[in-house]
Amino acid sequence: MSLEPGQSLADAVSAATDILRDAGVPSPRVDAELLADHLLNVGLGRLRAMMLGDAPAPEGYEALVAERASRIPLQHITGVAHFRYLELAVGPGVFVPRPETESVAQLVIDHVRGMARPRIVDLGTGSGAIAGSIAHEVPGAEVHAVEFSPFAHAWAAKNLAPLGVRLVLGDLRDALPELNGTFDVVVSNPPYIPAEAVPNEPEVALHDPPEALYGGGADGMELPTAAAASAARLLRPGGYFVMEHAEVQAGWISDHLAGTGNWTGIRTHLDLNGKERATSALLADPDHSE
Repeated sequence: MSLEPGQSLADAVSAATDILRDAGVPSPRVDAELLADHLLNVGLGRLRAMMLGDAPAPEGYEALVAERASRIPLQHITGVAHFRYLELAVGPGVFVPRPETESVAQLVIDHVRGMARPRIVDLGTGSGAIAGSIAHEVPGAEVHAVEFSPFAHAWAAKNLAPLGVRLVLGDLRDALPELNGTFDVVVSNPPYIPAEAVPNEPEVALHDPPEALYGGGADGMELPTAAAASAARLLRPGGYFVMEHAEVQAGWISDHLAGTGNWTGIRTHLDLNGKERATSALLADPDHSE
């Protein structure tokens, strides 16, 4: 089946699903429906009900399907990424947030539950997904976010301004020196891909900004190491640090944190797919030995 003028919505979505599947898109049916809903703006429940009748396909649908078949990210076409309870504006120049990162935000939200006014900073915020989710879900939290890329910073500013997050254009390696030793939580999803590990997915390799992917050095660990050093600088004693990383980096990061002597209670956390996706630790109090 192919996309043709005058098709019904049901036939058009079926044809689009086939086109996207042939193009190697990982979730062809869902993407076909989301592209149709982007034009119709009725919600997926209503869209699927309309497909049971003889509703026509929306004008412009074929062009959007062709874009997605060329492996342009769905979120760049629609301009929206969904993350936890937020709808984030995204596009060229900013890393599209991934579902697995939602569990990293959850670790922070669980940790600060019950605190009166926790002070939290997200290092390398990108679109603002983690910082925004924390601000949205933890009333009374004072949330800061740091982003180095001017392009990503512009997207983050749009997403975070309504949520009251204090956004800074800066380098996670030396940002916010005036707030050293004052944070309850530092969270980071830094770039961590090794230099030679080119991603397989065209959406990532061709459209996510390289500065949001590659962590520096052959092993990709320069920026994760820097994020940990900044966390040790920014946190109060006993403060909580959590960082996302690749599954294969979990052991290295735990060993690195232990080797610095700055951290206690080092733990590796699984994402929703059961992969070792994050590591957390508490900043040791230099005045009290264990």
